[in-house]
Amino acid sequence: MGKTTVATALIAALARRGLRVQPFKIGPDFIDPGFHARACGRPSHNLDGWMLSRDANLALFASASAGADIAIVEGVMGLFDGRDAASEQGSTAEMAKWLHAPVLLVADGSAMARSAAALLRGFECFDPDLDLAGVLWNRIGGKGHAGILREAVETHCRAAALGFLPRTENISLPERHLGLVMAGEFLDAPRLGEMADWIEAGVDLDRLLKLASERSLSFEIPSPPQTVTAPGRLARIGLARDAAFCFYYQDNLDLLVANGAELVEFSPMTDAALPADLDGLYLGGGYPEIHAARLAGNRPMREAIHRFVLSGSPVYAECGGFMYLTEAIVDIEGREYPMVGLFPARARMQERFAALAYIEAEALDDSLWLRAGERLRGHEFRYSQIDGMAPEIGRSFRLHGAKDSRLEGYAMGSVLAGYAHLHFRSAPDFARRFVRGCRHGCLA
Repeated sequence: MGKTTVATALIAALARRGLRVQPFKIGPDFIDPGFHARACGRPSHNLDGWMLSRDANLALFASASAGADIAIVEGVMGLFDGRDAASEQGSTAEMAKWLHAPVLLVADGSAMARSAAALLRGFECFDPDLDLAGVLWNRIGGKGHAGILREAVETHCRAAALGFLPRTENISLPERHLGLVMAGEFLDAPRLGEMADWIEAGVDLDRLLKLASERSLSFEIPSPPQTVTAPGRLARIGLARDAAFCFYYQDNLDLLVANGAELVEFSPMTDAALPADLDGLYLGGGYPEIHAARLAGNRPMREAIHRFVLSGSPVYAECGGFMYLTEAIVDIEGREYPMVGLFPARARMQERFAALAYIEAEALDDSLWLRAGERLRGHEFRYSQIDGMAPEIGRSFRLHGAKDSRLEGYAMGSVLAGYAHLHFRSAPDFARRFVRGCRHGCLA
């Protein structure tokens, strides 16, 4: 039971009290926001200090929090972990200081006594500018253990000991190779109720809410990026959304809508045809490798997407969506599952991560919805590699990582596809041009 379990349970407990809770997730994560949304009924938004500027994050936070009673921001990795080991860029600590928000540390208290105070003091002293206001001790052994931890903290630390959470296996969140299982697969109302009960029993929620009210400081809301809102619908864009295609930044979708897109969801797994009168397609990431047999078995949909591409209609596909457009997905046992067959290559699954990193995509030239020299930020998170992509297939951008760079962004006719998950708000004109490209032609 880690941060996401605690954050989701806390959101559920506060929502059950009648509070309007606005959740956020720091970092490039598609899965955790789904748990937040199930717990309170409001979309969870990603904040990221590397992919987006400080002003963009603050504007996004202010906009999404409008009308909420409290915002809960789940951090990324450890408190000070970010893009690299030398700076705070992309870390939870950086974001907390930008938001002027108190930090509630979730710490593993198992097999610890007085040393827990030393651990907490280390976090308190590492960055004096950070408001580390409280701690929740997780995986504790019982009331006696909780008493020892409380005494250690109250004797040696500034942060308040706000909760002691015992290990409870029936509320643990199941995992698979890219992280947690998607919330929609198992997180129902009874389980959310159990999670809220767990928090109510172990956390002083009244004190936590008082601390949040007293310690949260206001900040100046920056002017939003210069994004022109479209006058009404400009393009009807099909959005692949089911168990195989479920990785989308909420703010990518919001930005498309703000620029005139009507997003029409469909399922490549179960629908026999595309929705009517589409101007373009957005195929996001997800788990096509897990559902490869069903995707392969839905031949009418594969053929419908192939015809849509041949008609010259715009398609943007990333990671799992890109894999779906290849000839086949090959699992780790070597079994091949035919896909759409647009790109002459195969997506081959690996035993270990093939890529896990922030990236910056630099457009090589004016092509489709990219402009030469434009840079979009995002990340890669995958277990597959592409086999045999022909060199004549155009590359649209150079991916710059922390240690290397390479050509990527495969362009073919009206299609732009690749492994990178791009955050559209890092270069908002990309979303605007994509919508207009769907409405008026690919080079709009």
